[in-house]
Amino acid sequence: MSVERIDAAGHALAGGDDLLADGEALHRAFRPNMGANYHAHMTAMFAEGAGLIQLADEDKVCALAVWRAFHTTYCGYRLEIDDLVTDETQRSKGYGATLLAFIEAKARAMGCDTLTLNSGTHRTRAHAFYFREGLHIHAFHFTKGLRG
Repeated sequence: MSVERIDAAGHALAGGDDLLADGEALHRAFRPNMGANYHAHMTAMFAEGAGLIQLADEDKVCALAVWRAFHTTYCGYRLEIDDLVTDETQRSKGYGATLLAFIEAKARAMGCDTLTLNSGTHRTRAHAFYFREGLHIHAFHFTKGLRG
């Protein structure tokens, strides 16, 4: 199962790939440049080992995270969060902290050495949240576009 769902208290709910569409609007608001076929894009990511966790409150997806785990030479076996987003209208309700705690517990259960995430330099409110949650800046992440 590639899509997991938790409630606002962090308890696991029934999951399944059929839940994918429930978080699409929130995910697209965060990643507007994602390809037109969300299902195909996410299915390709799942095939590469990615997972998706949706936090739902009263059956509405309020936050989500995309993650993957892999080995590295510099920080061992790591769980990396690709996307972590809470609906703008649902911020400051603890959803982000609940989702991050759930992911950290997952990483520990998987035997990961490190939890990492990348965050755009312009996302200063998110950075303040990450610092409050015990994350710190360990390295710079450099990118270079290779298309167009």
